[in-house]
Amino acid sequence: MTTLLGLPTAADVATAATTIRPHARRTPVLRASVNGRDVLLKLEHLQLSGSFKLRGALNALSCVDHPTRVVTASGGNHGLAVATAAALLGVPATVYVPESAPESKTRRIEAAGARLVRHGATYAEAADAALAAVTSQDVYLPAYDHPDVIAGQGTVGAEIVADASEVDAVVVAVGGGGLAAGIALGIGDRTTVAVETKGCHALHAALEAGRPVDTEVSGVASSALGATRVGDLPFAVLNAPRTSSVLVSDDEVVAAQALLWEEFRIAVEPAAAAPFAAWLAGRVPAERPCIVLCGANSAWTTEP
Repeated sequence: MTTLLGLPTAADVATAATTIRPHARRTPVLRASVNGRDVLLKLEHLQLSGSFKLRGALNALSCVDHPTRVVTASGGNHGLAVATAAALLGVPATVYVPESAPESKTRRIEAAGARLVRHGATYAEAADAALAAVTSQDVYLPAYDHPDVIAGQGTVGAEIVADASEVDAVVVAVGGGGLAAGIALGIGDRTTVAVETKGCHALHAALEAGRPVDTEVSGVASSALGATRVGDLPFAVLNAPRTSSVLVSDDEVVAAQALLWEEFRIAVEPAAAAPFAAWLAGRVPAERPCIVLCGANSAWTTEP
């Protein structure tokens, strides 16, 4: 399904769209106006499992012949997606998460039928433990640095351009880079605006250095955007002129999250509000952007 270099292609995204169709939702695009400015929102938080991650997990697992067990590590969303995809495809799953993984996500991983293992203080430590537990009969599914995962995530972009051909850019949050890379492959010659917080900026640091580098992780969106290093495959796709890197502050993310609720009654996790924050701040270099609201897997309370 991939090229000899291991990089996914636009054709792989098209194939993935067919592969995941029996199980994944085709999420809607909402045309709206905020503060007198027109905007399009891709409501991917309505996806099964509550985030875009299901697409990549479904595609990657569907590409394996008769898997006996899938093992993965996750800060939360990927683990829930793998647990959900595995249940849909009838495959046992084990998910490793760091001790800091929020209960709002770990509870749902177990409810989906996966075995949950808490290990370490960071995603990297959880991933090391997961890899050490993999046997020759297991499938290890990375959260973002995998060609079939990237191709599956790219179906978000393909749906956007099919439903809103006027879009000239897609604005998306970046953790390890799988979603942004997939979208870049799925939207043709349009711009990918990759948004990170100042405390979670692995892609921004990599683009400045010319290669993936280790970074510190902190802040309000760290449970979802907390990759300390962007994936090699995502970086190879995103290190291109059609990628624009934007940073937002934690305060801007929280304000964007609140505005989405106030204006639309849309409750998303902080990571999903980051692209909206960039747009509100006027940092999106596009006239007709579509903002991806990528997930809603966080505890949510409102005033009575």
